[in-house]
Amino acid sequence: GEVLKNLNKFYKRKEIQRLGAENGLDARLFHQAFISFRKYIMESNSVSADLHIILNDICCDAGKISLPGHVDDLFPFFLRHAKQIFPMLDCMDDLRKISDLRLPPNWYPEARAIQRKIIFHSGPTNSGKTYHAIQRFLSAKSGIYCGPLKLLAHEIFQKSNDANVPCDLVTGEERVYANEDARQAPHIACTIEMCSTNTPYQVAVIDEIQMIRDPARGWAWTRALLGLCAEEIHVCGEAAAIDLVTELMYTTGEEVEVRNYERLTPLTVLDYALESLDNLRPGDCIVCFSKNDIYSVSRQIEARGLECAVIYGSLPPGTKLEQAKKFNDPADPCKILVATDAIGMGLNLCIKRIIFNSIMKPNINEKGEKEIDLITTSQALQISGRAGRFGSSFKQGEVTTMHRDDLPQLKEILSETVQPVKAAGLHPTAEQIEMFAYHLPDATLSNLIDIFVSLSQVDGLYFVCNIDDFKFLADMIQHIPLNLRSRYVFCTAPLNRKEPFVCTTLLKFARQFSRNEPLTFDWLCRHTKWPLAPPKNIKELMHLEAVHDVFDLYLWLSYRFMDMFPDAALVRDIQKQLDDIIQIGVCNITKLIRASQPTVASGAIAAMSEEFPLSRTARDSRLISALQGAKPPGQPPKGTEALGERRGKSLKGHRSARREDLKIPGHGSLADRLLREGLLTQEMLRQLQSEWQGQHRNGRYGPGSKREDRDSSRETGKKKK
Repeated sequence: GEVLKNLNKFYKRKEIQRLGAENGLDARLFHQAFISFRKYIMESNSVSADLHIILNDICCDAGKISLPGHVDDLFPFFLRHAKQIFPMLDCMDDLRKISDLRLPPNWYPEARAIQRKIIFHSGPTNSGKTYHAIQRFLSAKSGIYCGPLKLLAHEIFQKSNDANVPCDLVTGEERVYANEDARQAPHIACTIEMCSTNTPYQVAVIDEIQMIRDPARGWAWTRALLGLCAEEIHVCGEAAAIDLVTELMYTTGEEVEVRNYERLTPLTVLDYALESLDNLRPGDCIVCFSKNDIYSVSRQIEARGLECAVIYGSLPPGTKLEQAKKFNDPADPCKILVATDAIGMGLNLCIKRIIFNSIMKPNINEKGEKEIDLITTSQALQISGRAGRFGSSFKQGEVTTMHRDDLPQLKEILSETVQPVKAAGLHPTAEQIEMFAYHLPDATLSNLIDIFVSLSQVDGLYFVCNIDDFKFLADMIQHIPLNLRSRYVFCTAPLNRKEPFVCTTLLKFARQFSRNEPLTFDWLCRHTKWPLAPPKNIKELMHLEAVHDVFDLYLWLSYRFMDMFPDAALVRDIQKQLDDIIQIGVCNITKLIRASQPTVASGAIAAMSEEFPLSRTARDSRLISALQGAKPPGQPPKGTEALGERRGKSLKGHRSARREDLKIPGHGSLADRLLREGLLTQEMLRQLQSEWQGQHRNGRYGPGSKREDRDSSRETGKKKK
């Protein structure tokens, strides 16, 4: 007991904590090292003689007179133990230098060797800002276009070659040469991660610069902005990024010229909501924030005898383009589009009116928890701006909501100023991780990344991007013997870690790669069971989308390990065939939904209601009925409408609830379903129950209460600024 008491006294000494910090032990490492040190002393039978003597002296002296300074004598032993469990403490100075990220401009000496001209084309969606930058790109002797999506890179590639300006296409999965002899063209259209910082160009275009703040991909925009070797850098994006770009360029000694653009066609926020799918008209686009809503809405539209196109994020690019073409074609009977926010960029669409099915969007926060939040002003403007595109058959755009209660809040969101972009993303490079590995040869790649981030130093203009996906893949393939550079490449592969089939395939790729066995076309066909038939239900459609992602993964790796993934051309051919098969499924999506309903119990289909579109009031009345056993859905309790109006407030107040907390036994099926999908939390259900009981006791509302509740909802449902 005396030993433990003195060890704890040692731990709490400010002087000891200061000495630990000087030797590389921050608060987290100091605590971990102490826990291990204490366990070693208390449980080990082989404590060294000199440490045993020191402990004996401290305990004996403590019995006679209080001499707290004596516990300091433990520090050399503590530090020796800490270095055994944290080997990086022996080379901390070197590691700090390697992970010093305070001067990113110095990473690109070729760009610093020239004086670049930076032109910022600022404006909202449909203002012509990118058009003017591309015109300069086309007129230059050489140029590079850097976009966030394969669709955008392909569009510029097509546009350049149609204008007799030879242009190559470079994405993570492929390289298409404009010249038949595979000579590199002077112009390149690429996804931003693929841009070269060593090749000189006359003009460079960086599109959607506001994505420099993206927590996962922001590093690619930072790298392009600081590192491209071009005489002119044309940056396109929201005005919210002007100040940050100007500050970043100040650190490189380069000035920024800002060119402002106004929207080319008027955009009107309507004073009325759609309220019913019976009110749809040609050119309408209903924006949903989940596949479940996409399936539900599209089925209800086609039940009314209308054709609709469907676009969502996990569809292959070819299918998205075909659906967009179908919707845009004046001769096609399809006049309605149902889409996620994937339409926000990358597709040219002839939309008259944007209708937000909801203004709440599910997100995964930095802790990996599901949360529901109001869409941001930036997101709302980006999506709304797709209506009334300049040059389309609609000379002005309109925007509204499905539900009446959402409309005041949407107006408020759209009227707010977009929050300024405050910092640019950074990501550790393969070279930096290799230098770390040299000093820490026994550390896993996941641990190397953790140590790098914990030691990294950035100034106020930058942040280190989220590395959770990288670490997930690093842990998944850790047991496979790969050299560090190959392991790093596999961990940067672009895949959705929520897709088990794709993750399993990456694991098999890495395992066979480690055995130096080429991944052949025949092997891939066996693994994916190619050829595949058109889908009979939604589950099969989702599997086909996953197989398409697997083909993308193969092509991405073939670009980096050509000898080990030798059959890229054959895989590209069957991927095009798969794209056609998926298109068949999407064109028949309502049939797939009907086929899925009897068998799917996961909530993806079961959540759909034949009465869609339910008003917010009706949905909440069903919830109240489920909780109280009160009245059937057709007869909502008094006061339920006000409950619906407060739904945004409730969701906003509890947006960080974890899915694992969403369990209340004994409630009705609707409540359980909403809980499973993360749409409600325990606290929200209790609040709804309490409010309903209070309203039921008090009878009908007074004349002004409904308005007051709506005003309260609007005020408390504001986004955090």
